[in-house]
Amino acid sequence: MTTTATRKNMKPPPAVLTNAFYAFYDLHRPAYYAFAQARLPAEEARVAVAHLFSLVADNWTSVVNERRPSAWAWERHTQVIARRSGRTTTPAQDITLLHDHLLFSIREIAALTGTEPATVAALLAAADRETGDRTGRASPWTSMIKPVATNEARWRRAFRLRTATA
Repeated sequence: MTTTATRKNMKPPPAVLTNAFYAFYDLHRPAYYAFAQARLPAEEARVAVAHLFSLVADNWTSVVNERRPSAWAWERHTQVIARRSGRTTTPAQDITLLHDHLLFSIREIAALTGTEPATVAALLAAADRETGDRTGRASPWTSMIKPVATNEARWRRAFRLRTATA
């Protein structure tokens, strides 16, 4: 039990750390909630995001000492979502949801998840290869209907490279 004398001796958290937490919260909360809502019912999503930010706040001084605080928080967030939904997803599936359904850019996803933009692009390319053509994602017949002319064109499409002529 904390007495009045003890409270006077306790230092409040530095304003810089408090402001940093609120900045982190304001930056990431809308995206975390959108991601949670895509995987869970609305009330469950709200609870999951509240739980995550409570966890982040409780561990804030250690979180900011991490190399990538966003990666730490994102890992916990996906764990909470998996536990609440009863379904574990791969990083490629998570990135695809953020990019294709929630319409975040590669840079936004990289900042949100604490990964490099190149890693995000590679995960998107891997997801494309797993599910099929990016434009249709429809069937294994896509390659027969729309054959790619050259190996270079296939490589550019796989890695999402854009040129003036492409």
